[in-house]
Amino acid sequence: MKEAQERLARYESYQKLMEETGVSQLSITDADAKLMKNKNGFAVAYNPQAAVDSETHLIRDFQMTNQVTDHGLLESTMQEVKKANPENIVEVVADKGYEDVEDMAGCLEKGIIPHIITDDGKDGYEIEIPYEEAETDLTSTNPEELKKALHAGQIPEAYAEVIQEMKVETVRRKVVDEKQEKCSRYGSQEEMLEKAKEGYFVRDPERNLVYCPAGEILRQKSIKKNGNIRYANKNACRHCQNRNKCYKGKGEWKEIDFTKDQLQKPCKEWLKAEGKKPEETRAKEKWHYEKKKIVKFFLKPDKEKMNQRMCLSEHPFGTIKRAMGATYFLLKGMRKVAGEFALFCLGYNLERAKNLLGFQKMMKLMEQA
Repeated sequence: MKEAQERLARYESYQKLMEETGVSQLSITDADAKLMKNKNGFAVAYNPQAAVDSETHLIRDFQMTNQVTDHGLLESTMQEVKKANPENIVEVVADKGYEDVEDMAGCLEKGIIPHIITDDGKDGYEIEIPYEEAETDLTSTNPEELKKALHAGQIPEAYAEVIQEMKVETVRRKVVDEKQEKCSRYGSQEEMLEKAKEGYFVRDPERNLVYCPAGEILRQKSIKKNGNIRYANKNACRHCQNRNKCYKGKGEWKEIDFTKDQLQKPCKEWLKAEGKKPEETRAKEKWHYEKKKIVKFFLKPDKEKMNQRMCLSEHPFGTIKRAMGATYFLLKGMRKVAGEFALFCLGYNLERAKNLLGFQKMMKLMEQA
C-alpha cells in the first residue's frame, strides 16, 4: 500500500507539472524525446532527417528533431546542402510524409526543387504565395532572384519543367481588426471548474487542457487540418457516472474540438437534462474584407526522380540500423543525441567511401587532405 501511495503521489506530481507547463506529453527518462508511432506501435524517440547524395549515397547533412511527423522539415534539412551550392539548383526527393505546401514554397524560394510523392490520382500540388511586384532576372539561379520571380508571378527558367499554370489573381480575404485575447477569462482553476459544473467544457489555453462538466480533465489528442484542437479523456469517459447525461454517441468516449481562441463550449445534453439553455459563448469579432494580389501555380514533381527515393533515404538508415547495429540511441537530450547520430553518419560515410574507392585509395586521399 505504501508503494502504491508513493507511486500515486509521483504520478500526480507529473500531472501537475504537465498542467503548469502546458505540455501534452512528458518523458521522465528524456525530456526532449517524444512519443512517436512506428511499425511496432509507439516508442519514445527522436526523428532524425538525412540529406543523401543521389550519386554516391553518402550522407551530406542531417538534422535531429523530435517532431512526430516529417511535415515542414524539408527546407530546414536541405538548407546546409544548399549553402554549399549557392548558385546551383538543388533537387530533392521525399515521400508523402513531407507534404506541406508552405514548406515546398520555401524550398523553391531558396533554389531547392522538391519532388514529393503525391497521393494516388494527383499529379502535383497547388501552391499560393503573396504577390510582390519586382524587376526579375528569369535566367538567374540566385535564391534572391528566384524568390523575386516567384512572387512577381513569373516562372524562372530553372523551374520551367516543374512549375505550370502560374497566374496572378486578386482575391478577397477576411482580415480581423481586433484579435481575441488568448488568456483565460476566468481568474483561477477553481472558477473554471465551477463554470464547467454548470454544463460547459471550459478550456484553459495556458495549460492546454479542458475541464468537462463532470470535473475531469480532457487533454489534447490531435490538431486537425483546419487548426482546431481536439481534446479527449478515454479513461474518464469509460468510467464516468454521468456518461448518459453528457454523451450518447456511438463511440466509447467524447471528443471535443476547440478553435485556438475558443474558451468554452456548452454540453447540450447536460444542459438539457438540467433544464438550462446554453449561454452565448462566441465572442464578437471585428473584421473586414481586403483585396489582395496572390500568385497561384501548380508544382508538378518529376515522377522518374520520385522513384529514386526508396534507394536513397532508406539505404543509409537500413545500413546504420542493420549492418552497424545502431537501432537505438544510448544518450539522452537533443544535443547529445545529435552528436551520437553524427557519429553514426560518419561511420556510415567511411564504410561507404571504402566500398566506392577501396581502402588504399581512401586512406591515400585522407592523407592528402
